[in-house]
Amino acid sequence: MSRKLITFLGALALVTVLAGVAAAKEITVRGRLQRTVEAGGWVIVSGNQKYLILNAQRFQSEKWFAETVEVEAVGETKSDVMTSFMEGSPFEVRTMRPFGQGGSGENQNASKGLTKVWVTGDSIVQAQPDTAILSISVVSQAKRALDAQQDNANKSDAVVRALKSAAGAGAEIKTSGYSLQPQRVYKEGVPPTITGYEARNSVTVILSDLTKVGAVIDAASQAGANDLGGISFTLRKDRPARDQALADATREAINKAQVIAQALGGRVVRVVEVQEEGVQRPRPVYEAMDQLQSMRAGVAASTPIQVGTLDITSRVQLIAEVEVPPR
Repeated sequence: MSRKLITFLGALALVTVLAGVAAAKEITVRGRLQRTVEAGGWVIVSGNQKYLILNAQRFQSEKWFAETVEVEAVGETKSDVMTSFMEGSPFEVRTMRPFGQGGSGENQNASKGLTKVWVTGDSIVQAQPDTAILSISVVSQAKRALDAQQDNANKSDAVVRALKSAAGAGAEIKTSGYSLQPQRVYKEGVPPTITGYEARNSVTVILSDLTKVGAVIDAASQAGANDLGGISFTLRKDRPARDQALADATREAINKAQVIAQALGGRVVRVVEVQEEGVQRPRPVYEAMDQLQSMRAGVAASTPIQVGTLDITSRVQLIAEVEVPPR
């Protein structure tokens, strides 16, 4: 009977030990190092919770081990350990490191000679336009409104047909405005007098083939168009250029941070923050045109068109952490 009791008690003790092992769970604690009232004691303050480091002497030789430093510790709490003042939950640390590998507390930055620099990077990328936009109008005048309207309708129809033929299937041609207005003569002391009427029909032509711009202008003039508002060249597919401008601006900002770090005798540890201040889309390039008037005067030469380049600008603000040697 006594042998069976001993066997039972041994089994119960083994189960208790195994249960204790199973209950021991590894946890990760992030918080700030702080001294305790106990001699040589250290705790990790995480929010409202304190963890008393049982083996602090193991880490005190580390350069980063100091008060207010943010750390990340992995270990086990020991509920069966009693200390003099019981300031915090007893915590046996297996590994500990400054939080973020470089430390994130301001005091730690100061102890390691870390400082922050703010720099900006700017870039300009030049790109060739891929789209031309023309504004072409037919203006008709007559004594009667009906005569001005009919004349304008006939000429506008001819102009549109000529534009479609010269621009090709890939062009976009659309009416952008129409007006029929009386022409008045103003004299002092008497009501204004209507002397005639003016009809205006405006058409917008959007071309992706820039080699056809001159031919489109010539065709419009020969068909009866007599007012060209101008030409604008723009970049519809601007994403590659905008991406390049942004990348160049970022590289310039990083280079500036590295130059500052080298001037201080240190190095860039990490980039803390990058903020895009904006990419300026390419603005259309406008050209004032008098080709229609020249052709009306009898100039037979085809209209020459010179397509320039567009500027895409970008700016980036960067904050970098620089490690400098103590002075």
